[in-house]
Parts: sequence; structure tokens; C-alpha cells
Amino acid sequence: MDATSRGRVRVERTAKRVRTYLGGRAVADTTRALMVWESPHYPTYYFPLEDVEPDALKPTGETRRSPSRGEAAVHTLAPGGGEALVYGDDVPLEPVRGHVRFDWDAMDAWFEEDEEVYVHARDPYTRVDILPSSRHVRVEVDGVTVADSRNARVLFETGLRPRYYLPKTDVRLDLLEPTATVTRCPYKGTAEYWSVNGHDDLAWSYRTPLPESERVAGLIAFYNEKLDVYVDGVLEDRAG
Repeated sequence: MDATSRGRVRVERTAKRVRTYLGGRAVADTTRALMVWESPHYPTYYFPLEDVEPDALKPTGETRRSPSRGEAAVHTLAPGGGEALVYGDDVPLEPVRGHVRFDWDAMDAWFEEDEEVYVHARDPYTRVDILPSSRHVRVEVDGVTVADSRNARVLFETGLRPRYYLPKTDVRLDLLEPTATVTRCPYKGTAEYWSVNGHDDLAWSYRTPLPESERVAGLIAFYNEKLDVYVDGVLEDRAG
């Protein structure tokens, strides 16, 4: 991948085939997508205008300006509404000229090759490693031991602290109550949450994780930042 930047904006071309669907059809389908880091955390896909269905975009006459990317023409999407930004040939960030940015949540589905992608585009520099560990992991909440295990799976994700996923047989399930909270991750999938000993959303689990995270299926993790985790008898710093 070749990269360029203007100010804080990083732009790279990806070799993946990228598609986005709305109203049952692919409104954009390309092997020339750009990844644009509008924020430092993950990229956004930009499509060449030629690879977007022409009748999918309806100009509104409005514009929207970004300090780094310049002024884009606002379009609505047909069918179904939603918004897209079209960058013309005069914007200061040269690589995005002639490209279209779709609002992720306005679309019905996104695909990299033939695999559906959730939440946001995947960062090619984020890696998830899940390793079995015999280290002694003990979790306390308000002085009460809620988990004690020597069979953890440790999940290492680029830029984040390690998370210890523990078998349910090593967790005090009587101290856990399910909550309505649900979160989604493009690398791990959909998580369900529990309150622990009366504290909301301190634990979570991926019942059916995405393929690269299958090794944590059904295991329970706890927020290191909000409770006490001892690893081989040493209390972890909540600050990380």
C-alpha cells in the first residue's frame, strides 16, 4: 500500500474489493478504494466516483467543509435516504479528488471481498492475537473474588491493554446479572454484558465472535480499569 498525508490525514489505497449496499443493491463496488484516516483510530472508505452507481446519488446543492479535506458536495442516497459526500477536483487533499464518502450507518451492509464488515472499516495495522495462558488470574470487585482461573485466553489488540477471557466455570456466575448493553467490534463481533456484584457492565462475552476471534467464544472478560485484577498474585494498575 502506498500512503500519503496532508496535515493529520493519512490516505492509503487498499487492494481489497470493497462494496456497500443500500436497498438490496450494491451502490458502490470497487477494487480501488481509499482508506482515509479522518480520525486516528480507524480509516473510512472512499470510493472512486466511477465505481458508484450514478443514480444512487442525488445532489442537494449543499456543501460541507473539512479543514483537511476541503469542501465536498452533499448528496442524498436513493433509495432509503442517508448522506454521501462527493469530493471534486479542487479539494486540497489531492488523493480524495473524484471520490465519494458514504456515511457508514446510513448503509445496509459493507463487505471487504465477500466478508461482511461491521461498525467501521478495519484498520490494516490493528492485529488481534489470542493466546492461551496458565498464569493465575483472579478478579475482585469490592473485595469479593468473582473469578479465579489458570485457564485464561489473553487477547492482545494493537493499541489496547491485554484482556483476560476466562471460562465460565471459573467465574462466580451467581454474582453476574445480564444487562441490556450490546456493543459491536469489527474484529471481534457482538458482545453481551453483565453487571458484577451490583456494578453495571463490568463483564462481557462474545457468544459467536467473528472468525479471527473464535478462541474467546463464550468466555468472560472483565474491565481491568474498573475492578481489581491480580495476575500471578500481582495487582494490575487500573490505569494500564
